[in-house]
Amino acid sequence: MFNKSISTKTPRNLLLLFEILSLVLLLVNQWDNIDKTIYYIWIALILIIYISNFILNRITSGDNYIFLIVSMLMSIGIIMIYRIDSELGFKQLLWFIIGIIAFYFTYFMLKYIRGWKNWGKLYIVLSYILFLITFLLGTRKYGAINWITIGGHSFQPAEITKLLLIFILAFYYSNMDMFKDRKYSDYILMGLVYSFIGLLFLQRDLGTAVIFLGIYMVIQFIHEEKRMNILYNIGLFAVGGTLGYVLFDHVKVRVQTWINPWIYIDNKGYQITQSLFAIAEGGFFGTGIGLGNPEFIPLAYTDFIFSAICEEMGIFIGIGIIMLFMILVYRGFKIALNQNDKFFRILAIGVSTLFGIQSIIIIGGVIKVLPLTGITLPFVSYGGSSILSSFIALGILQISSEDMSYKEEEYCETRK
Repeated sequence: MFNKSISTKTPRNLLLLFEILSLVLLLVNQWDNIDKTIYYIWIALILIIYISNFILNRITSGDNYIFLIVSMLMSIGIIMIYRIDSELGFKQLLWFIIGIIAFYFTYFMLKYIRGWKNWGKLYIVLSYILFLITFLLGTRKYGAINWITIGGHSFQPAEITKLLLIFILAFYYSNMDMFKDRKYSDYILMGLVYSFIGLLFLQRDLGTAVIFLGIYMVIQFIHEEKRMNILYNIGLFAVGGTLGYVLFDHVKVRVQTWINPWIYIDNKGYQITQSLFAIAEGGFFGTGIGLGNPEFIPLAYTDFIFSAICEEMGIFIGIGIIMLFMILVYRGFKIALNQNDKFFRILAIGVSTLFGIQSIIIIGGVIKVLPLTGITLPFVSYGGSSILSSFIALGILQISSEDMSYKEEEYCETRK
């Protein structure tokens, strides 16, 4: 018999307590092996998470679990990054704080500003402006032109363009009645999305191009009335993948090292082989924090953070990270199913798909299930632009968990 005296907040409080205890066990067992400064990082994490959760419980009527899930992912990432490089660990903690501010800013902005479903042209213009800025100011890193540096700080505009793409798709499919009388409107949308993908091809940022296409195909599969368009997309995806392999040498290298990295172990296969060695070395419960050699893996704090975690914290924690992403995506789709406003429903689907596809691509890459791509693991990898965009996306998902239909109805009545 269900006990009605149990508060609905009890599961949230238990999840928060579980996170605190997991951090305690993770660190206390390694007291003799790690820099004691990491305990100050741990205390700061607990305070930030507790205060943020306390505030969130009082301002939202929506989902209170997604923030705690992300906090756990972020905590594991910060501890691992600090273990690899203490300076980067402190920076990541600061980005965590900035990310939380961006989360609340996005939440309140979407909650109290009306008319988001009517600004499709603005989203399109902003997207092209970000692409233009990338081409004018961007620098090439690891084969792709996707970073701009201003005042010593690097930023990846495509991180924001991904979110704008979701808004564009939500604008189109939530206003389907308005476009029904316009001939070839669905092909115009397809042309727009593929223009973005084409620009990413010119930047040689094929990992982000796959994410763009994945988001589009999932939302299209759910909302597109002309089912043939889905088949067109599958065909175009096959053509684009083939062209990417033929035209770009760094794509050929990644495919070759995916098929058989061992024959290239001394050069272009070094990164993936070291990743596999690290995961194997860690075993199920890991070598312990401070007892592994994640520094052997190039870019262990960004692209290969999952391998570093598996080495020192074990495959057990690696499986836990995968499960946390699965729960996050599950709750995102559950939010979409419960949302009455179509625009915010599509936003929830888009953000959930973004988290799901991005985590699948990078985790699959480091364990040699998929070819490597230069993207980050959301909330876990080091990187300011990645953390910022991920928390903005989480803010979108948070507001989508509330019933926004009556707010849009009020806005429409006001405009009349």
